[in-house]
Amino acid sequence: MKVLYAIQGTGNGHLSRAREIVPVLKEYADVDLLVSGTQSQVSLPWEPDYYYKGFSFCYNRRGGVSKMKSVRENLSPRLIREIKSLPVEQYDLVINDFEPVSAWAARKQGVPCIAMSHQAAYLSDKSPRPFLKDRFGEMVLRRYAPADRAIGFHFMEYDDYIQTPVIRRGIRELSPSNKGYFMVYLPAYKDHYLGNILAQLPKADWVVFSKYTFDPYRLAPNVQILPIKNDEFVRAFQDCEGILTGGGFETPAEAKFLGKKVFSIPIKGQYEQQCNAAALARLHCPVASHLSVSLLPELQMWIEEDQPPPVLYPDHTRLVIEEALEMSETIRQTQSVG
Repeated sequence: MKVLYAIQGTGNGHLSRAREIVPVLKEYADVDLLVSGTQSQVSLPWEPDYYYKGFSFCYNRRGGVSKMKSVRENLSPRLIREIKSLPVEQYDLVINDFEPVSAWAARKQGVPCIAMSHQAAYLSDKSPRPFLKDRFGEMVLRRYAPADRAIGFHFMEYDDYIQTPVIRRGIRELSPSNKGYFMVYLPAYKDHYLGNILAQLPKADWVVFSKYTFDPYRLAPNVQILPIKNDEFVRAFQDCEGILTGGGFETPAEAKFLGKKVFSIPIKGQYEQQCNAAALARLHCPVASHLSVSLLPELQMWIEEDQPPPVLYPDHTRLVIEEALEMSETIRQTQSVG
């Protein structure tokens, strides 16, 4: 069987998951890789067979998603050309981690396509949502990368097709400890803005991972700024007490697996992050709409909380892949009957 594994490159979680899934998938099939998007700080150990610009969301100056700019800059002849140029008919199956070029090409050519992503979990209304749903956000989650069948990943098994997170091996092999400091990963905020607020909590030490710097430096006596490098990030994760982060999926999932405290500040206008934050709130993690001086009392309460017990997410990567391959056979049988 020849499989195209397609990965959304905007965001670290998709590529981190691919690093776990692809080696196992290669035991079952001949695998080519496609990546679209350009905003991840995580690299792959393999050279992609296809690389596209795809559809990347644009952000405004306040760190929120600009819907109009995203649509204007992506729904272009370039995206249509990418979809038409992909020789998807060469493959027996597309496994898609929220990647639009391969998803729409597979639909156009009638090639079986299985969504295997966190976003696929939101095809179910049982997955948590914020109190106010966003029509544009719901449309993106359901239509951005269409598929014939889906396997979703989430903090809990909210529906029968949803699995718990794929935890990367580098996290599973850690021996977590608590050295009393707190990690920060909030790429929507600039370093000095973060530092000026966190410095006002002098009884806590903060290690901020920043996409805006290439060299470590100390912004305040209790605030250290580090560039995003995987080894340093994982080491800090192992020994921290908790993490102040956005509304992503993989980082909070890994934190819960390690028994770390999580405080979530989702990106404004990023509906998927708002949904993730709603799920984290159900799991008793504090959530805030934005970071400002007014949040200091709530952060202080979080600092003083006890650490939660680790969540024992099983390593089910092989079972998920086998399930996807079984799904593909069902899709082909249905297509042949049709």
